[in-house]
Amino acid sequence: MKLNRLHPTFAFLVISSFALSFSVFASSDFDRGKKVDEEKCYSCHAKKTGFGNGDMIYTRKDSKVQSLSKLKTMVGMCNTELRLDLFPEDEVDVVAYLNKQFYKFNK
Repeated sequence: MKLNRLHPTFAFLVISSFALSFSVFASSDFDRGKKVDEEKCYSCHAKKTGFGNGDMIYTRKDSKVQSLSKLKTMVGMCNTELRLDLFPEDEVDVVAYLNKQFYKFNK
């Protein structure tokens, strides 16, 4: 009997989490993404390019980012590997900002 009550609850939680993720993607904040990029990403990218310009990593010809899905992956990877402590909505905002400012991939 408890299993029957648990199953619908689990299904509700799964569906709710998917709905939340879609609503987060639909409501990205470009200005917030820019601020997070400036605070958490720019200085590391500036060091990585060797020229002191963090934006150069986004505009280089040999960019590893060739699609919107790859951009999402790279932002998530940086967040995880560098322990930037970004929330999922921060990642969404950074992706939206970077895509609008530099990459211009179709959604």
